[in-house]
Amino acid sequence: MLKRRQLSLAISAILALACTPAALAQNDDPVVEEVVVWGAQTQGRGAAAHPSSLLTQQDLVSINVATTEDVVKFEPSLVIRRRFIGDSNGTMGMRGSNMFQTSRSMVFADGVPLHYLLQSRWNGAPRWTMVSASEIAQVEVLYGPFSAEFSGNSMGGVVLIESAIPQEREFHFDSSYFSQNFSAYGFDDTVTGHKVFLSYGDKFGDTSVYLSYNRLDSESQPQTFYFGANTNAAAVSAVSGGIVDNDERSVSRLWFGDTGVQDTLTDNYKLKIGHDFGEWEALLNVAYEDRFNGSNSPNSYLRNAAGAPVWSGNVVQSGWKNSIPAARLGVSEQERDSLSMGLRLRGPVAEGVILEANLNQFEILRDENRLSLANPADPVYNGAGEVTKFGDTGWKSAEARLFFEQLPVEGLTLIAGARHDAYELNMDIFSARNHRVGDFNRYSSRSGGETRIDAVFAQLNWEISSRWDAGLGVRWESFESDSGYFSRDVASTPQFDLVSVPKTSRREASPKFSLGYQASENWRFAWALGKAYRFPIVEELFSQYSAYNAVSVANPELQPEDGLHQNLMIEQQIAGGYLRVNVFQESIKDVIESQAETLPGGLTVRTFIPVDEIETRGVEFIANVDDVFIPNLDMRFNVVNTDSEIVKNRPDPSIEGNVYPRMPEWRGNLLLTYNFSARWNAGVNYQYASDSFGRNDNTDREDGVYGAQDGFSRVGLKSDYNFANGLKLGLGIDNLTDEVAYVAHPWPGRTLYANVSYDF
Repeated sequence: MLKRRQLSLAISAILALACTPAALAQNDDPVVEEVVVWGAQTQGRGAAAHPSSLLTQQDLVSINVATTEDVVKFEPSLVIRRRFIGDSNGTMGMRGSNMFQTSRSMVFADGVPLHYLLQSRWNGAPRWTMVSASEIAQVEVLYGPFSAEFSGNSMGGVVLIESAIPQEREFHFDSSYFSQNFSAYGFDDTVTGHKVFLSYGDKFGDTSVYLSYNRLDSESQPQTFYFGANTNAAAVSAVSGGIVDNDERSVSRLWFGDTGVQDTLTDNYKLKIGHDFGEWEALLNVAYEDRFNGSNSPNSYLRNAAGAPVWSGNVVQSGWKNSIPAARLGVSEQERDSLSMGLRLRGPVAEGVILEANLNQFEILRDENRLSLANPADPVYNGAGEVTKFGDTGWKSAEARLFFEQLPVEGLTLIAGARHDAYELNMDIFSARNHRVGDFNRYSSRSGGETRIDAVFAQLNWEISSRWDAGLGVRWESFESDSGYFSRDVASTPQFDLVSVPKTSRREASPKFSLGYQASENWRFAWALGKAYRFPIVEELFSQYSAYNAVSVANPELQPEDGLHQNLMIEQQIAGGYLRVNVFQESIKDVIESQAETLPGGLTVRTFIPVDEIETRGVEFIANVDDVFIPNLDMRFNVVNTDSEIVKNRPDPSIEGNVYPRMPEWRGNLLLTYNFSARWNAGVNYQYASDSFGRNDNTDREDGVYGAQDGFSRVGLKSDYNFANGLKLGLGIDNLTDEVAYVAHPWPGRTLYANVSYDF
């Protein structure tokens, strides 16, 4: 009740300020300051035919932005699976790559990789929180692997985030409060959260300094709902309160509980130092993240005859005889500390030749997940549990690019370079006598390994005439996996036994070609063709383990995904913006498919089994127009129709012809912003997706239940007012209609936002 009163007071205060005569007075003086972006001239767009989308700060005003992934969630053919504000598993899918094929998309912030090419599915989400939403100046989204500058991990696309570089002394503060009502199965409550961001920037001679702190404290709705496994046990306890409902495959189940509210606390500290050495520029970027996740309040719906909660055991309700594992409603906590360091250097090495170098190191300083084997309220609880700990885990990368801007042929430019990426993952699972303290003496599983990719590339772009342009590129990559191991303990030996995995290597070349034609001042046509190889990551090759609630079976014999991608673009420039149609086609062989099967009781079994070939065809329409229909009304609209099909699979031909999982047939986004004045705006946002499948066999056809891949139709509202003294206030709502939908886990319910910021 207190939290609701706090929200009501905050909204009342903001409305009172916004509705004063001074606030409503028209003021046509612009309030958007000039933003200097260090990497504005260095972002790799490949050829001019590369399909792309550019976002500036003005394009974001109708979005309720709490975390960095919010910035891109309305972009064409792009989906973010963020289950709640503060979700560490905010995976991204682009075009023909679904939201769990996380190794097919790349994210860079000021040249520093945020993509997490160590794990897949929900564990492979980009490390969005290493950059704060409040420091973003602009974002460019590139679709598909049409530039030799990027590896085959760009099969879906690339997100390039650039932050502003201080040019004078500046202080910034912003804070957001959000509240969500959620009701499903046996849970009905309100969860809340808040964000605080502080930054200081200044320029001393040739040196720019930027310091920031971002704190996100958030609660989530329950993420997992449990049903029991049928049992024939003779001894059962009569219970009530369980909910009888179908699962995603229309099988009737007795749902007995959920994970409860998950508490998330993330602190991010950032230091950026930019320095000009004559014609050379350098940018140092250091980010430290301290993150905590706690799921300490699972809910049991079951009650015994005395009305007390039932946490485990063999139970019966109205003829349903189920076995409830003690561990299903256990508690868990995760603590994770990460450090990212990046250095960019840029300057001329000769007349018309510019060098850009990027160095990056990402380290997991600590990542420990502690789980109990029973709920603390369960009579069988004795403190025992399981601890998952990551050892030496992270990556290092180095890249050098040369930009040749004055070649002998007029209109011809060349980008050439080399890149090195090295990844390492080591994961240990321990049986602990006390899960809260942790016990690192008794191994239950160990696995890990390393991968390396070395590449050289060249991208030639040629403006042949005022009407024609072309691009030709090639990327050569050398892949190696090494030091792989997993545990297979032999009881007769005193030590904990490990099995070594033989190292592998592979070399591939990926050609690129594009052709563009400017038919008139307003009409442009462009075609792009690209070959790409996506090499397997450490988890897919080596992550073989058995935990109390999950089993993973790795596959060290995986081959790289082999993709051929095409895009035909038709664009018309109109007053205030442009209309664009993209027709794209992707044919990918040896698709590394991670399938997870959740068994009754909650045990998850995951495998990495390749699918022979997936083919995706799509048509995308984009309309980005200012002053559309009426003056001061700006619009960003996109809709895509996608047909993604399993066309070949020799191990299991029965799935041939099926729709590929997590690929809706239709997706659409709309942002409408009305500018009442230069200081006051109001916007509407809308997201739509048709339903999809979560399984290759397409048997999960039930909608509106946990585990389903539902379609959704969500409406949001947003309004900001900028005062002349640097103060800005805002209100917003997401999922206005409080639609209940699932992407296996539940999407958030109706969420209210109250925002305040101040620049001084």
